[in-house]
Amino acid sequence: MATVRLTAAEAVVRYLAAQLTEVDDEVVPLFGGVFAIFGHGNVAGLGPALQRHADQLPTFRAHNEQAMAHAAIAYAKTYARRRMMACTTSIGPGATNLVTAAAVAHVNRLPVLLLPGDVFASRRPDPVLQQVEDFSDGTISANDSLRPVSRYWDRITRPEQILQALPAALRVLCDPVECGPVTLALPQDVQAEAFDYPSMFFRRRVWHLRRPPPDQRALEEAAAIVRRTGRAMIIAGGGIKYAGAEKALARFTARHRIPVAETQAGKGSLPADHPFNLGGIGVTGSAAANRLARQSDVIIAVGTRLSDFTTSSRALFNHARLIALNVAGFDAAKHDAHALVADARLGLETLSKTLGRWRTAPTWARKAERETTAWQAVVDRATAPPRRGHPVTDAQVLGAVNRAASTRSIVVGAAGGLPGELHRLWRAEDSMSYHLEYGYSCMGYEIAGGLGAKLAAPDRQVFVLVGDGSYLMMNSEIATSIALGAKLTIIVLDNRGFGCINRLQQATGGEPFNNLLSGPPAIDFAAHARSLGAEAHHVADIPELEAALRRAKLVRHTVTLVIETDPAQSTTAGGAWWDVPVTAAPRTSRERTAAGEYARALQPRSAR
Repeated sequence: MATVRLTAAEAVVRYLAAQLTEVDDEVVPLFGGVFAIFGHGNVAGLGPALQRHADQLPTFRAHNEQAMAHAAIAYAKTYARRRMMACTTSIGPGATNLVTAAAVAHVNRLPVLLLPGDVFASRRPDPVLQQVEDFSDGTISANDSLRPVSRYWDRITRPEQILQALPAALRVLCDPVECGPVTLALPQDVQAEAFDYPSMFFRRRVWHLRRPPPDQRALEEAAAIVRRTGRAMIIAGGGIKYAGAEKALARFTARHRIPVAETQAGKGSLPADHPFNLGGIGVTGSAAANRLARQSDVIIAVGTRLSDFTTSSRALFNHARLIALNVAGFDAAKHDAHALVADARLGLETLSKTLGRWRTAPTWARKAERETTAWQAVVDRATAPPRRGHPVTDAQVLGAVNRAASTRSIVVGAAGGLPGELHRLWRAEDSMSYHLEYGYSCMGYEIAGGLGAKLAAPDRQVFVLVGDGSYLMMNSEIATSIALGAKLTIIVLDNRGFGCINRLQQATGGEPFNNLLSGPPAIDFAAHARSLGAEAHHVADIPELEAALRRAKLVRHTVTLVIETDPAQSTTAGGAWWDVPVTAAPRTSRERTAAGEYARALQPRSAR
């Protein structure tokens, strides 16, 4: 058997460079590159290995480990999990900085390969710089903190172990069910050790999306459930996009006249102007979607985790029969659903074939179209520019950005009040145009996520909508975007603090406390962005923002626009209840009011 002598680090890099995938009928590298912040633990091992293979596996330097992992996750999300990136860090704070990003990937079922350095496997010089010592377990290091947020975790203590560990890692990263973050902890001494690896280990391999079909009996039972009603609706989740099932969904909807509501991850599965696209579902959903959900007899949930924001804390459609079409049995079995475990595209196609000529009731289809039209009028009003002298709202800002966005644009957002406004009001042109991280609702994802989206789709304009709170948490990748020539258009909505949580605080009976900034410092976000290399401007109102957005299209590098918005206002149309417990021992009139409203919300529907 032919062998090649390599260090473990060289073998890891060469193996990753040999992995390929198919995107739009073209075979391309599976890994778009490696984000690396070098330190002791990876600079002497993976560092030279990455340098030698830079032509096959590009290396990108970021400014924050959590942010670079966010960018890698956004890259995979933009590619609908067809391509991905790896991230390598030093052994201490660099490694633990990955934990939050790994949780983002875990919750959102997105692939990212984490390669943190680790302490010496030999333990010869223990304890080393940055080593986290466990007083009762000598095998523990900082990297063990990544165990609960990794779908697969391994520590490589001998160079030959990668012969099993790397194929196991790739199986998880490329599997539609198990997909999520993988951590391979690489002790710094093992990275530099050599081994005679079989040459065949580094052969090129093309990974293809696995599409499990539905069980025939479960399929027939699902069809029988649907046929018994004239009032059905679909909830489109992120699984639609990851299965490439957008066209199958459109055909299913047209053939059976079933209206569609979208989760945050599924938004854009149908174009915003589709007559049966009801808009967002749940807590941040449209009035159209939530009204029909309450009146539906059957809900077909496709590719969604059915979180509390989607189900309105299990209150929105608990009266209806639920069919969960999902590639993961774990998700398909939730909420006492009829589980239809299958790839979303195959599942929709085979269910449609089994249903045959069945359609929803004509009155139901007409009602869906009327509700959709009425909701679009609500969106128009909410996103229109304000009257002169009125404070600017988040909705009006995103309306201006939406109007400026071309059909080849991507909007990126994450936490705070913006995801709710975007879910209700943003008009998504296609499945790639709407990129929200709301599974983990991670503040700080926005700018880094925009960078990852731009690296994955360099021909698209990327708009990042970020609140001042999230901007202050993580903004370093503005500098990375400048260094990589990856232009972003960043809109900072400054409402002087955490406006979304301030509103929730008051809605649950509390007084405004510790959320909004009432005094100095007055932060000059434009000056800060300029210091990182961006072109940046403060705009006073919507007309100025619209003019600045037009100018931004002509700039070749990252542009940051800052506008002040009203922290007290959000879109009141649409939405649904969200279970956030309030005090059971109220002392103020506001607390007593909130406690009464909460008690009424918990009552069964029949008792209201």
